[in-house]
Amino acid sequence: MAASETTTAEKIVIAGAVSQKPNVGGLTWVFLQYVLGFRRLGFDVLFLDEVEPSVLVDAAGRPAGLEQSVNLTYFRDVMSRFDLSDSFALIADGGKTFIGRSRREVLDHVKDSVYLVNVMGYLRDDEILASASRRVFLDIDPGLGQLWYELGLADSFAGHDDFVTIGENIGKPDCPIPLCGLNWITPPQPIVLELWPPKPDDDGRFTTIATWRGSYGPIEYKGRTYGLRVHEFRKFVRLPRLVDAEFELALDIHPDEVNDLRLLAENGWSLVDPVAVAGDPFTYQAYVQRSLAEFMVAKSLYVEGNTGWFSDRSLCYLATGKPVLAQDTGFSSIYPTGEGLLAFSTTEEAAAGAEAILRDHPRHAIAARSLAEDYFDSDKVLTRLLEKLG
Repeated sequence: MAASETTTAEKIVIAGAVSQKPNVGGLTWVFLQYVLGFRRLGFDVLFLDEVEPSVLVDAAGRPAGLEQSVNLTYFRDVMSRFDLSDSFALIADGGKTFIGRSRREVLDHVKDSVYLVNVMGYLRDDEILASASRRVFLDIDPGLGQLWYELGLADSFAGHDDFVTIGENIGKPDCPIPLCGLNWITPPQPIVLELWPPKPDDDGRFTTIATWRGSYGPIEYKGRTYGLRVHEFRKFVRLPRLVDAEFELALDIHPDEVNDLRLLAENGWSLVDPVAVAGDPFTYQAYVQRSLAEFMVAKSLYVEGNTGWFSDRSLCYLATGKPVLAQDTGFSSIYPTGEGLLAFSTTEEAAAGAEAILRDHPRHAIAARSLAEDYFDSDKVLTRLLEKLG
């Protein structure tokens, strides 16, 4: 199937979590890349989002009903602005309430779809899942679900027929992440390039958008500790003192992290509010577009697991023509590095990479866009995924 027209619009379902996590523009883009990418390929795409009452809040962060929630306001705005108003169902109240498509319409679409792609198992509605002919689990947090499964903490994989992970090294001998007895397909993440055109202007800053800790702690497995971004970032905190450049983080960090906040300030990191600069897909995109380059530190889980994980955020930087200086998670064995994409494992390597970008930014900017076109174009990535799914 090509990116041009199809004679009959095959149906597909993507299940994700836009309403569950409002005001997180980067995560919203993750789901949009799949929804809009499959639509580019000619599919009749239905996006499903199942929201739990416990996460519903108003604009002030207080518990709220669905109609009064920022969750619903944010979700509707995203669907409208990406011309998806007729292509979604928001499931609430334990499956009793459907906004957008009705339950009957959802069941009919699911039944006629070639695949139901369930990102991280967010969709849990048993009737809808049972209606799908092929249920595809899409893992966008490689290592987490596999370790939880092996430790008997959770099984997100049950009830699915196919298993896809963006941890491209999973299954290789040098990756210690367990397979859990499953056959994993390992594509990269896609990016819809027409929505991310090159933007040559910049404000001269290395930036990124990140969460300091997240919602879970380190995991112990077979004598190794698989930790969080905070555990990796501390290793590179001296970087702004070594390079004549500005480094800015749109960082989700709790104000109680006083020691880490002091450490970041003392070493020259500038912090901005991620909700203010990246709280929806459009402010997020604008923040990436005005950056000089990205400086990306990965979760310890991805590094220690040698997963080959490559950030969806970094794809946005590359597509925009912004070089990416990224901590190596094993992706350097998969993609060419040195121009546009520079990998590092030590502070000295990070400093050298930053200096290289500063010396010849135009060359690295062109190479960045070329990498996005060659390896992450949604037309290519999703077509290959469909071929592997068969």
